[in-house]
Amino acid sequence: MNLRNRILVLLAAVAALAAVATASVLHASARAERRDQAQPGGPKITAGRLALTTPGTMVFRNMAWGPHRDELTTVPAADPSGPRTASDLKCLRFYAASGTGVCLQAVHGTVTDTYRALILDAHLKETAHYDVPGIPSRARVSPTGHFAAWTAFVGGDSYAGTNFSTRAAIVDTRTGKLIPTLESFRILKDGHVYHAADVNFWGVTFASDDRTFYATLATKGSTYLVRGDLRARTVTTIHTNVECPSLSPDGTRIAFKKRVKGLPKDAPWHLYVLNLRTMHETSLAEPRSVDDQAVWRDDHTIVYAMPGDYGADLYEVPADGTGRARRISTAAVSPAFVR
Repeated sequence: MNLRNRILVLLAAVAALAAVATASVLHASARAERRDQAQPGGPKITAGRLALTTPGTMVFRNMAWGPHRDELTTVPAADPSGPRTASDLKCLRFYAASGTGVCLQAVHGTVTDTYRALILDAHLKETAHYDVPGIPSRARVSPTGHFAAWTAFVGGDSYAGTNFSTRAAIVDTRTGKLIPTLESFRILKDGHVYHAADVNFWGVTFASDDRTFYATLATKGSTYLVRGDLRARTVTTIHTNVECPSLSPDGTRIAFKKRVKGLPKDAPWHLYVLNLRTMHETSLAEPRSVDDQAVWRDDHTIVYAMPGDYGADLYEVPADGTGRARRISTAAVSPAFVR
């Protein structure tokens, strides 16, 4: 092939690559435009004010396409699929209790995104913010509203595999004192102080005493439920094969996802409830793999997200293993129930 032909081939290849790149950009732009438009058959959403102290409501991240996508939204808890009232505050993950909220946000930059945690008052006004070192995945507020926690991926992006690293932080919302990582706590495993370079924590959930919390500890290929003490700065392993724990309102049980042998590697979990007094596990009537930190709607019902047409839908299932799972809301994630 002579030089002229080589140049022609090179120019043709460059033109083809440019066409592919242009098509990709146009497709992404068109998809982004569609996301800004409400879809036929989607939930009815209107702009308005919402408060984290209105009893009998569910506050969540709206995933429906349209002008209010990703905004914090509220519905009556008794009618979770009903008309929605949306704020103008966007969150990737959210939780609230006792008039205090935590909103994990992306901060879009020219080259890359960064992330932050906003502490909110009852009217969604920011009272403090903190840098988050990676992609946000979990968020919780203590029943008193005095503490907030979040988990972020700082390496890898899925709990399903083994090549990931997480960072779990806790902040006192009254003083602003931040514990940037639970890895600074002393670990008590099987009655002995434990040290390992591969320790990861995620999925914090709080008791009502402003001292006790629970979380997942991962090390050496295994996961453990740990009970944490904010004053003693310790965590103690109390059960195995527990991920993303969620403490019941009465403080007696933990809802969690458990790896089950025989399930696919990318979808290995089943929902369970652990009785903290007897350590008896109850399998819940959700046959699919659930990758979420479930929420207790009340002492009898578990709510969680599953993949949906617009990102995620919310489902509920009885906490005693009976009944069946049912969808309660489409295009929604990160619910918090205001009691």
